[in-house]
Amino acid sequence: MKKIISIILLALLAAPALFSQDGVTSSSELFFQISSLPEAKIGYTHNFLFPVLQGDDPLTSGNNLTLGLTAEITPISLNGIFQAELTPVAFLKFAAGVRLGAGWHINLFGSDIYGTGFNSIDSGGNESYRGGAFDALMWKTYIGGTFQFDLAAVIPGDWNHVVMQTYHEINYHANTKAQNGEAWYFESDDGENRNGFNYSGNLVIGYQMPIFLNMVAFMAEMDLYLYDNVQSESGKNRESWGDDLIRWKFSNILNFQVSNQFSIAVITQFKTRRNFTNYVYNKDDTQRMHYQERILNTSDPMSLEFYRVAAIFNLKL
Repeated sequence: MKKIISIILLALLAAPALFSQDGVTSSSELFFQISSLPEAKIGYTHNFLFPVLQGDDPLTSGNNLTLGLTAEITPISLNGIFQAELTPVAFLKFAAGVRLGAGWHINLFGSDIYGTGFNSIDSGGNESYRGGAFDALMWKTYIGGTFQFDLAAVIPGDWNHVVMQTYHEINYHANTKAQNGEAWYFESDDGENRNGFNYSGNLVIGYQMPIFLNMVAFMAEMDLYLYDNVQSESGKNRESWGDDLIRWKFSNILNFQVSNQFSIAVITQFKTRRNFTNYVYNKDDTQRMHYQERILNTSDPMSLEFYRVAAIFNLKL
C-alpha cells in the first residue's frame, strides 16, 4: 500500500511537466477553527492549479491537477500536509497526500490535554500517559476518491443546487516511536490509535442557495480500524472492547457567505459511543480504565451522544 501511494504521488507531482502549463493559477486561504471543546486550530493553505486533460465538453472542460501545501498549529500540535488532487472528469476526484505532525501536552483548568504521547496500561488496568514534547512524530499517508453531483448541472438554475458528495479513503498512520500494538494519542483524541491501516469515508447531502446562508447540509462520517487482530496486555482480543466496530459521526452544517472572500461554517456534531458492561472510571473517579480493558456490551454495543459545536472561519487571500 505504501508503495502504491508513493507511485501515485510521484505521478501526480510529475504530471504538470507532462502537460501545458498555460493558465496555471495559485490561491491561498487562511482558516481558524474553534469549538465547544477545549481546542482551537489555525492553518494556512497554498494551492497550485494546473489545467490538465481538459476537453471541450462540460464534463472535462474544468479538469485540473491541484497541489496543495498546508501548515496547521494548535495549542498542542504542529502539522504539515501535502496533497495532490486530480480531477479527470467533473463528477470525480482522486487525492493522495502525506501528513506529518508533532505535539506536546498541557494542563488546562486541571485537565491534561495531549498533543502526542502513549496511552499505556498501568498495573491497575487504568490509562497511564507516557511521553514528552516533540519526542515522536505522527505521520500519515492516504489515497482517496470523491464522487460529487449537483442537480444544477442537469437542471440549471440558481436555486437548483441540490448537491451530494461522497469521499472514501484508505490511509496508514503511525507514531514513529510506537511498538506493534501500542496505543497513542494525537491532538487530544481518545488515545486509541495504533500503527496501521484505516478506512474513512463520508457522505454529504446539501442545498446551496444564492443568499447569505448559502448552504445547509448533513454529513455522515465513518472510520474503521483495519489493524491486525491484536490483543491487550491482559490477553483480550480487540473484539472484546469493540475495536472492530465502525465509528460514526453525524454533522449538521450551516455555511454563511459573508463576502466573496470570507465565509463562516457552523457545525453541530454527534458521534457514536461504545457501551461497556464494566466501569470506565475507578472508585476514586480520578483514573479512567484503559479502553483495551473494557468489556463491550454485545446486546447494546453502541449509542449516540453529543460531540461538539464547531465554527470554522475561512478567508481567501
